[in-house]
Amino acid sequence: MLTRSVRKLIEIPGGPRVDFTLPAGEPALAAPDSVSWRVFKNPVALFVGGVAAVILELAEPRVRSGVWDHSTFKTDPLTRLKRTGLAAMITVYGARSVAEAMIAGVGRQHARVSGQTPDGAAYRADDVDLLNWVQATASFGFMEAYSALVSPLTDAEKDQFYAEAAPAARLYGALGAPASRAAWEAQLAAMTPRLEPSGIVLEFLTLMRETKIAPGAVSLLQRPLIRAAVGLVPAQVRDLLELGPEWTPRPFELKAIQLAGRMADRIAVPGAPPALACQRMGLPADWLYRRP
Repeated sequence: MLTRSVRKLIEIPGGPRVDFTLPAGEPALAAPDSVSWRVFKNPVALFVGGVAAVILELAEPRVRSGVWDHSTFKTDPLTRLKRTGLAAMITVYGARSVAEAMIAGVGRQHARVSGQTPDGAAYRADDVDLLNWVQATASFGFMEAYSALVSPLTDAEKDQFYAEAAPAARLYGALGAPASRAAWEAQLAAMTPRLEPSGIVLEFLTLMRETKIAPGAVSLLQRPLIRAAVGLVPAQVRDLLELGPEWTPRPFELKAIQLAGRMADRIAVPGAPPALACQRMGLPADWLYRRP
């Protein structure tokens, strides 16, 4: 059941097909023994961290307009998240040449996206300042979700996670993305005065709460998973976005999510990007799942 649910979370009907086993032996942007490979294999951390990152992105008015006006979040939020998740899988587990080609394609798409916020502020999706924020929120979301809900990471491991993201961040154009926890805290402090509440944040959360993300028993955790994502958002940003206690997880929900996260961390999913990437590097498919 868990394997089927995980597959449902990462498969995009009619979407692009990427063979993570090829080219044989070609390294990824991050090494198999990296913190990144450990974190991104976990579907609980990916989903919760991804939602937390989007909340933080939508708090910035220029990013919010770019995302909401030029993507399918409003009409098909799950597919949009899956596409983002696939891009993350390719970035972390794909062969370097495959990842570089995909990221270049994303850059070309960003170059075509521009507009104005409702308040008249101009934006471009390839603005380095905005790319830095998007990269920062993604790193923060995925890492904190894994550490809080799956397996605690040390401060050194968190710093390493940020540093491991730097090569990909540069390829995406995020030339000033944080490479450490201290850099993230500094960026958050600098960005907070520019963040603002918006009904779009609540619209996004409502869409995610009501869009079925997976079949079977996993669907019972859907609303708690959304609340767990809100709970990861730094308190000062939650307050600014007016996300009160009704949007944060209950203690018993956290325990259930942590149990699911720990289970998912030990169950290899045949055919999933982490397993295939291990095989590309000459490792057993379940290598990541049996590491201490």
